[in-house]
Amino acid sequence: MESLKTNFTVDAKGLACPMPIVRTKKAINELNPGEVLEVLATDKGSKADIQAWAKSSGHQYLGTIEEGDVLKHYIRKASANEEREAVKFETVASNEELKKELESNSDVVVLDVREPAEFAFGHIPNAVSIPFGELEERIGELNKDKKIYVVCRTGSRSDMASQTLAEKGFTNVTNVVPGMSEWNGPTETKVN
Repeated sequence: MESLKTNFTVDAKGLACPMPIVRTKKAINELNPGEVLEVLATDKGSKADIQAWAKSSGHQYLGTIEEGDVLKHYIRKASANEEREAVKFETVASNEELKKELESNSDVVVLDVREPAEFAFGHIPNAVSIPFGELEERIGELNKDKKIYVVCRTGSRSDMASQTLAEKGFTNVTNVVPGMSEWNGPTETKVN
C-alpha cells in the first residue's frame, strides 16, 4: 500500500492507555485545521480510544492501518467551528466508593472495558468483561435496570464507555476513577 500523506507523526508505541490519547491531544493542538495526524501505537485498545476521542472532540477519525504489531491511526484536525471540548462523564465514583458499594450491594454490575489480556491478569471478582471497542455491538448483554460501574485502567476508556452507555439509554451508570491502576480491593485472575 502506498504511504499516506500526513502532516505530523506521534510515536506512542509501547505506551498503554491513556498515553496514546494524551500524546494525540497534545499533537493535534499543534496542527492547522484540515491537517492529518498519524499516531503509531501498539496498545490494541488505542483504536477504540482514538475513535471515541475523535468523535467527542469533533476531530475526524479517518481510519487505522495495522502493520504487524503497530497500529497506524489517522486523524484529521477539525476546523474551529467543528472542534469542541471533549466532554467528561459527570457521574464519577472513586475506587473506595466502588469498594463500599460492592460490600453492601450485590446487585451492581462492574463493567470492565479493558482489553482481554488486561482483564485476564487481574480484575474485580464477578466483573463483566466487554472491551471498549466491542461495547456498541455487545451492549445488549447489559441490563439497563442495573446500577453499572464502569472500570478501565485509569478512568479514560471507562469515561468514554460511560458516555456511550448513557447515549444508548442507560440511566444508572458511574465511571470509576482512577480505576484498576490503583485498585486495592479484591481481584481475581483468569489466565488459561
